[in-house]
Amino acid sequence: MPVVHLRRGKDDNILRFHPWIFSGAIASIDGTPAEGDLVRVVNHEGVFRAIGHFQTGSIMVRILTFVDEPIDREFFRRRVAAAYEMRKALMLERPDNNTYRLVHGEGDGLPGLVVDKYGATAIVQAHSIGMHAVRKTLAEVIVETVPEITNVFYKSTGTLPNRNDLIVEDEYLIGHDDEAVGLENGLRFKVDWLKGQKTGFFIDQRDNRMLLEHYAKGRRVLNMFCYTGGFSCYAMRGGAELVHSVDSSSKAITLVDKNMAMNFPEATNHASYAEDAFQYLDNMTASYDLIILDPPAFAKHRSAIRNALQGYRRLNAKAFEKIPHGGILFTFSCSQAVSREQFRLAVFSAAAQSKRNVRILHQLTQPVDHPVNIYHPEGEYLKGLVLYVE
Repeated sequence: MPVVHLRRGKDDNILRFHPWIFSGAIASIDGTPAEGDLVRVVNHEGVFRAIGHFQTGSIMVRILTFVDEPIDREFFRRRVAAAYEMRKALMLERPDNNTYRLVHGEGDGLPGLVVDKYGATAIVQAHSIGMHAVRKTLAEVIVETVPEITNVFYKSTGTLPNRNDLIVEDEYLIGHDDEAVGLENGLRFKVDWLKGQKTGFFIDQRDNRMLLEHYAKGRRVLNMFCYTGGFSCYAMRGGAELVHSVDSSSKAITLVDKNMAMNFPEATNHASYAEDAFQYLDNMTASYDLIILDPPAFAKHRSAIRNALQGYRRLNAKAFEKIPHGGILFTFSCSQAVSREQFRLAVFSAAAQSKRNVRILHQLTQPVDHPVNIYHPEGEYLKGLVLYVE
C-alpha cells in the first residue's frame, strides 16, 4: 500500500479526526497511487495516522479509518450495519415510511458514498473513485445487512470526476425494480432514480415537509423549485386552500402531477406550472400566503459563493415583495459552500431591502438520516429559515 507522508505539524486535523487530507499537508508519497487506491497516512516521523482513498485535487485523501485495520469486505459490512442500526433506532423503517438515507458519507464513516433507500431498492451514489471501485462489494453487503432491501441501483455518472479513462454506467448491480415508488410519512412518491436529480427524490427535506404541513391549513401555498412536489403533497394533506407547484423542468412537473394523483385523486385545488421561478415570481398575479423557496445549489464551489449570495438575495427579495401581511416563507439553501451565517445574511439583506417586518419562527437543517460527523462540520449543508412576514 502506498504511504503518504505528512509535513511536520500537518497531522493536527487527523488527531482531531477530520476525515480529509488536503494537498498542502502532504510532504511526499512512497509509491505511485492511482486515484481511488488505498493509502496509508503517516506523520513526519513515520507514525501511522490513517488509511484512506487517494484522489487528485485539493482533497487528496478521504480517510476511512484512523485505526490500522484491513479495508476489506468485512470493514464495509460493519460500517453499513452501523448506519442501518442507527436508522432502525430512530424509527425510520416503519409501516408508513420506507424512504430514508441509509449512508451519508462522512457522517457514517464512509466518505464519498451516499446510499438512499426507497422501499426494497437502494440507490448507491459514489462521489469518489475509491467508492466506485468497491461498488459491487457495497451492493452485496447492503443486501446482506438490510433485510428490507433486495435491489441495488448504481447511479454515479453525474457525481464522479470526469476522466477519459473512466467508464461509468448507471445500472442495477443486484435485482431490478420497476415500481420506483417511495413511502414517506404515509405519502407515496414516484421516484425517478434512473434519470432524476440526485437519487430521484430530495429525502433531506422530510422533516421540513412535516413542519410545512403544520402551517398549511387554510393557506394558499406556492411551492417554487418544486421538483417532484414533496412540499406540495404535504401542504395538500395539511389542508391548504390551494397549492401551486412551479419548476422549470416539464419532466419534474409531470412527476408532480403523478404524485398528486396518486395521493389525492379527488383533489381539484392543485395546479402545476413548468416555468422559470424568477419569471413566475415577477409575473404572478395570484396571492400566496405561504411560499416555499427550495432552489438547487447556487454554489457548488467556493468560487461561486458571491454569485450564489446575490441569487439568494434576489430570490428572497422577490418573495418578500409578493407575500401578503401575515404570510409565511420557507426559504432554503442546499449549497455546502455557503455557510449558515452567509445564507442568513443574504435573507436579512433581502428583508431589509423590502422594508418588511420579518420574524424568524424556525431555523432548519437536514434530518437525522443525514448525520453530521462532529469532527466534520462541512457535512452540514442544508440551511433553512421559516419566516413570518408582516
